[in-house]
Amino acid sequence: MARDTSGHGSSPRALLAGGWRRIARGAALLLGLSLSSTVVLGYADLLAQPSSLASRDADPAPLPHVARQLRLGAPLRIVAFGSSSTEGIGASTPAGAYPARLEAALRRALPGAPGDVAVVNRGVGGEHVDDMLRRLERDVLAARPHLVIWQTGSNDPLRGIALEHFRAVTAAAVRRIREAGIDVVLMEPQWCPKLDATPGAYRFRDAVREIGAELGVSVIRRSDLMRSWIAEGRLTREELFSADGLHMADRGYDLLGRAAADVVLRGAGGLVVEARAGE
Repeated sequence: MARDTSGHGSSPRALLAGGWRRIARGAALLLGLSLSSTVVLGYADLLAQPSSLASRDADPAPLPHVARQLRLGAPLRIVAFGSSSTEGIGASTPAGAYPARLEAALRRALPGAPGDVAVVNRGVGGEHVDDMLRRLERDVLAARPHLVIWQTGSNDPLRGIALEHFRAVTAAAVRRIREAGIDVVLMEPQWCPKLDATPGAYRFRDAVREIGAELGVSVIRRSDLMRSWIAEGRLTREELFSADGLHMADRGYDLLGRAAADVVLRGAGGLVVEARAGE
């Protein structure tokens, strides 16, 4: 005999379970609406699908200096600090690098803001943590940004940097940036074939996450995001990676810039409140 799938023959237990599920969905919707902030963000076409951001921080660390600039409608200055992934190696043009995509994403997200948004690219290819530390004052602090997004940990395993040294120097530099009155977000190393083939490489990714947790700093989990973009069919491997097997390509950098914008805006108190169906 065919099973009744219409719901009319459901047991009381099944009906009760369905009712609770509908209540839970309604409560979740009300909770999401109640979290809307004074920064209204209608930029669904700006960011990756919510499911693509499943690895993001559930509750990102506050970015008080960014929040202040947005609240006052004042200019927002961000320094993107890092190595080749910040410089944009693998992108077809400088405009395709993640800092440029981040700036474009933030400007689209805040079209009515009277202030301006500038993302300054301070990425230098091939650098490890000691190289970046040597130019911290000149290239980062001297620019007087409100936020630094520091991408690090990719070259260190390739250059033989000791993990504990990397951890200690990175933590000290984050403290130095914050002491200067600047917000900080960390960006972990990428997932890529070259790091897959390097023993111990992902221990540096884990160290970045641990530093973020210890110091109360948000971490853009680039490795997880990249894997999710492939798993969800948003990009093919050929679209995500450049030919060298280490760097990202244009479409990957664009999604990374959008993910970084999401972290910045949520850290400043914003909330993505729209989602374009089917995107």
